Amino acid sequence: MTERQQHRGGDERAGKTSKPLYMIGVVADMLNVHPQTLRFYEKKGLLTPSRTVGRTRMYSDEDVEELARLIRLTRDLGVNLAGVEIILKMRRRMMDMQKQIEDLVGYLSEQDRGAPVVARDGREPREALVRAASGQLRPLDLF
Repeated sequence: MTERQQHRGGDERAGKTSKPLYMIGVVADMLNVHPQTLRFYEKKGLLTPSRTVGRTRMYSDEDVEELARLIRLTRDLGVNLAGVEIILKMRRRMMDMQKQIEDLVGYLSEQDRGAPVVARDGREPREALVRAASGQLRPLDLF
């Protein structure tokens, strides 16, 4: 990885600390799109890259994967940007729900063994069980 591609400062945005970050030109080359396309996607709210102190956009590996997914939807499958926004929101929601289910299953299996349980995010999975039982799960925001 070149010095241009490697982000030297620490970005405290959730889930993006100590990960390699790429400048907009590098990401544009990787995905074979014009940098202005990436700026347009950011303006539309489809992606929010990290910023350095000097306000330079820096993209993580996760951002690049999300952009590749976005480009595949628009370029290869013909989905318009409104559709892409809905699809990406639904995908994120499904991933959150999958994590909740895994935490809940882990909690239940550990309860059977009598061992103490801690979820990946440090919370007790019992919270998900209580929220599900009391009907406090977040409503699905479709649009």
